Amino acid sequence: MSITQTESGVETAPLAIGQHTLRSRLVVGTGKYETYEVMQEALQASGCDAVTVAVRRDRLLDAQGRSLLDHLDLDRYTVLPNTAGCFDVADAIRVARLGRDLLEQLGNPGADWVKLEVLGDRATLLPDPVGTLEACRELVADGFTVLCYSSDDPIMACRLRDAGAAAVMPAGSPIGSGRGIANPGAIAIIRDLLKCPDQGGDPDYPLIVDAGVGTPSDVTLAMELGADGVLLNTGIAHASEPVRMAHAMRCACEAGYHGIRAGRIGRTLYATASSPWTGVIGSIPGE
Repeated sequence: MSITQTESGVETAPLAIGQHTLRSRLVVGTGKYETYEVMQEALQASGCDAVTVAVRRDRLLDAQGRSLLDHLDLDRYTVLPNTAGCFDVADAIRVARLGRDLLEQLGNPGADWVKLEVLGDRATLLPDPVGTLEACRELVADGFTVLCYSSDDPIMACRLRDAGAAAVMPAGSPIGSGRGIANPGAIAIIRDLLKCPDQGGDPDYPLIVDAGVGTPSDVTLAMELGADGVLLNTGIAHASEPVRMAHAMRCACEAGYHGIRAGRIGRTLYATASSPWTGVIGSIPGE
């Protein structure tokens, strides 16, 4: 595999999702920050170029009535609207269309795509698989590039892909839980089914781990499992130092991306010496 060297190291290849190309494989949310000013600094530190925004009006305004969109540099970031807070198909479709209308008015290139969430309940915030599949089909038919938030069920991941989803986004663990990748095996199976040709997959099909990330090591693990990117919000926004954590998440994403492509050594039961036994000063008993 060819790599590109830059002054700062090895370059991370861009990620294509539908008609969109992302330089950074880290997508960052815009909610839950203490202030919009902290959000701005954290987004910059993360290195992201796509940010996800909940379209519902009550989530676009802060306590002072200031608009979130006024605090995003729309020349720098592509907005990925999401349907967070929707618990049925009709509501999710309505919110997705509102997001498209809003971004068309702003002239942002994210107007044709949406992160689809159809939630099952308020306690777990896990997706309703049947509702998600139905909404995905309708939005694809309506011309959307749909990125589907899903559970870590491999069969549902395939169903969403077959329904026209441009990317599948299995949860590492419940939204905001900070539990990291609760079921690495499931993510690995999803990777194989979606991306391995001998399993009927496409190596270029985007797999993005979404939700539950708490630490940089969670991001690295997601990438080492074969994800093409990671979406997170709470892990940065609720950190004691969000800007520092955003920088750490950026580094972790790049480390995992390059780590899996570098090819790790095999695991062995016994030690393997880093230096040869022959040619050393002195003798080894028995030789």
